[in-house]
Amino acid sequence: MEHTTFSVGNEGREVFWNAQYFEPVLFLLTAVAMAIFAYGVWRRWQMWRALGKEEIRWDKMPERIKSLIVNGFLQVKTWKDPYPGIMHGLIFFGFFVLLFGAIFDAGEFHITEPLFNWSFLRGKFYLGFSFAMDLFGLLVFIGVLMALIRRYITKPDRLGYKGVSDNTADDAIALLLIGAIIVTGFIIEALRIYITNPPWEVWSFVGWILSRTFTGIDYGVAKMLHKISWWTHALLALTFIAYIPYSRLLHMITTPVNHFLASLKPAGYLEPIRDFENAESFGAGKLSDFTWKQIFDSDACTRCGRCQDGCPAYLSGKPLSPKKMIQDIKTYWLEKAPEVIKAKAKAAAEGAQAATEKVLPGEVVDLHELWACTNCMYCMEHCSASIEHVPKIVNMRQYKVLTEADFAPELQLTYKNMENNSNPWGIGSHLRADWAKELGVKTLAENPHVEYLLYVGCSGSFDDRGKKVSIAFAKILQAAGVSFGILGNEEGCCGDSAMRGGNEYLFQLLAQANIAVMNGYGVKKIITACPHGYNALKKDYPNFGGNFEVYHHTEIIAGLIVAGKIKLQKPVEGLFTYHDSCFLGRYNEIYREPRKILAAIPGMKLVEMDRNLDKSFCCGAGGARMWMEEDIGERINDLRTDQAIAVKADTVAVACPFCLTMISDGIKDRQMTEKMVSLDIAEIVARSMGLEEAKPPVDVCAT
Repeated sequence: MEHTTFSVGNEGREVFWNAQYFEPVLFLLTAVAMAIFAYGVWRRWQMWRALGKEEIRWDKMPERIKSLIVNGFLQVKTWKDPYPGIMHGLIFFGFFVLLFGAIFDAGEFHITEPLFNWSFLRGKFYLGFSFAMDLFGLLVFIGVLMALIRRYITKPDRLGYKGVSDNTADDAIALLLIGAIIVTGFIIEALRIYITNPPWEVWSFVGWILSRTFTGIDYGVAKMLHKISWWTHALLALTFIAYIPYSRLLHMITTPVNHFLASLKPAGYLEPIRDFENAESFGAGKLSDFTWKQIFDSDACTRCGRCQDGCPAYLSGKPLSPKKMIQDIKTYWLEKAPEVIKAKAKAAAEGAQAATEKVLPGEVVDLHELWACTNCMYCMEHCSASIEHVPKIVNMRQYKVLTEADFAPELQLTYKNMENNSNPWGIGSHLRADWAKELGVKTLAENPHVEYLLYVGCSGSFDDRGKKVSIAFAKILQAAGVSFGILGNEEGCCGDSAMRGGNEYLFQLLAQANIAVMNGYGVKKIITACPHGYNALKKDYPNFGGNFEVYHHTEIIAGLIVAGKIKLQKPVEGLFTYHDSCFLGRYNEIYREPRKILAAIPGMKLVEMDRNLDKSFCCGAGGARMWMEEDIGERINDLRTDQAIAVKADTVAVACPFCLTMISDGIKDRQMTEKMVSLDIAEIVARSMGLEEAKPPVDVCAT
C-alpha cells in the first residue's frame, strides 16, 4: 500500500492519481474526439436542411421549453411504459449524473484548485459525492443489462417487424460502449482504492467491494493495471463522444430537440391545403413535399416500437407498422440527402438540374401500408420521441387521391356519394331529417333562436342503427329542457372521412357549405354524437371561418346529470364494458365523462377491457377505413370484440356511431348476438330514464 496520511475532514482523492503526466495527451485526444463529433453534427445539420418545405416550429417558446423539460429531460413519455421506461431512465439519469460528476472533477482540478486554492470535493461533500457517483454508475450498468436482456434475450415483438428482429450492430455497439465505460470506471476506482486504501472510500461502495477481490496482487502490478484501465476508460469515453453523430446515440440530441419542436396544434390536427388553384401537385409525393420537421421526425425515431405495440393495423396482420414506415422514410432520406446536397452544389456552380426523387407512396412506403392506417393516433399518443406519423400518412394519401387519382374503388363511390348527396351512402338529402319527424324537433329554419345546434351527422341521419341513437339523445335533451334545433335538409356531411382519406378538396367543399349554413343562422354552440364530426367541427372548421363551441353528447349528458336535470331511475341489467373511441379519447381526451355517466346509472356493473383509455384498441373505422374492405389479415373490429368477450361483458357501451357499427358487426362475426349487444351511451341513459323500451336495437346499417 502507498504511504498516505489520512485525517478527518480531509477526505478526498487526487483527480489524476497515477496519471499525472497523461493530461496533455488526454486533452489532445479529447480535441480530436470533439472535432469528429462536431463534424458529424454539422454533416447531419446539412442533411436536415437539404430537403423539406419551410415550417415554423419555434413559436410559443414557453410551451416548447416546457415540452423539452417534461419529455426531453424528465422523460415523462418514456415512463408510461414501465420496463423500458425504467431501463431508459436508469441509463439516461445515471449518465446525466456521471457527466456532471466528471464536470465537477474537472472544475476542481483545472479551475478552483489551481486558481483559487479551493477544493470543494473534500470532507463530507466528497463522501456524498463518492456514494452518488457509484450509485448512479451502478444504475447505468443495471439499465444496460436490462436493455441487453430485452433486446437479445426476451426480444419483444415491438423490437422487430412481423417476428423478425430489426437489431443492428449499432444497437450492440452503443450498449456495449456504455457498459464498458461503466465497468472500466469501476475497475479504475477499485484499483486505486486497493493501492491507497483510504478508510473513507467505503462510501465508494462498488469500487470498495470490487477492490476486496484484488487481495494478493502486487502493488506495482496493480498500478500498471490501473494505468491500462485508465487509458482504456478514457479512450472508450472519447470514442463514445465521437461515435454519437454517426449512430443511434444521436437520439440523445434529436429526440429532445423533437420534443421541443413538437406540434402545439390540437391533437390530431391536419394542416389544410391552402392554395388549390395554384398548386401543381397535392400532398406528399416526394420527400421534398414534406416539411423539414416531418423529415427530421425520422431522425428522432429510436425504433423503440411503442407505436407498433398498439397499432390496430399491425396487430391485425396488416403490413403497416408506424415504426417501419418512419424507418423506411429515414432510410430513403439517408440515401437521398447527400445526393441532394451534391446536386445543389453542382447546380449552383454549373446550372445543373436537381436530383430526381422516388415517389414516396408506392416506392418508399408500400401502398398497402399507406391505406391500412385507421388514423387512431395510438402511434402519436405513445411515441416517446413526439413523432407525428398520421399527418405524413394523410399527406401521402392526398398525393394518391388528388394528384394521381389512384385509390380504392369503394372510396371512389363513397366520395362520389358525398359530393352528390353529402353523405357516404348516397341517400337523398331530403331524407336527412326523417328520423325526427315524430319527436317535434324543430329545424333552425323554423326556430333559429335556440342555444344549441344538434349536428346529427350522416350516421345519425341515415343509418338505421344510428337513427336510434339520434332519437334517444333528442329525447334526453327534450326531457332535460335543453334548447336545441337541427339543420334538417340543410345539414351536410362533416367531411372527416374525405379529409382523412386524402380527398382534402372534397372535405373543404363540404366544410365550407356547412359553415355557410351555420354562420347564416348565427350558430354559436354545437352538439354532436359523432366524435369524427366533433373533432372536425372543433379543430378543422376554424380554418375556414367556422368558429363554434363544440360539445360531444357525452359531455352534455354528464353535465345534465350533475345539474340534476335528468333523472336516472331505472336500473340496468347485465355486465357492461366501455369502448373508448379513438377520436373521442386520444384526439380529445374525453375519457371521464362517459364513465361518469355509466357510473351514475342505477345497478350499473362496469368492467374495463384490457386495452382502455389512451391505450384503447381502435374499432377499425377511422381514417376512411369505415368505407373500405379489409382484405389483409384479421378484421380489426373482430379483435376489439374479442377483447370485450374476454371480460365476459354482455353489453359494449360506445359513444361513436362508427364504433357502434363496427362492434355490432364484430358481435355478429363472433356469433354472439344472443349473448352480447352494443349500445350507445345515449341509448343506455334514455333507457334508465324510462324514455326507451328495454329491447335490443336492430343492428341494420343504411344501404
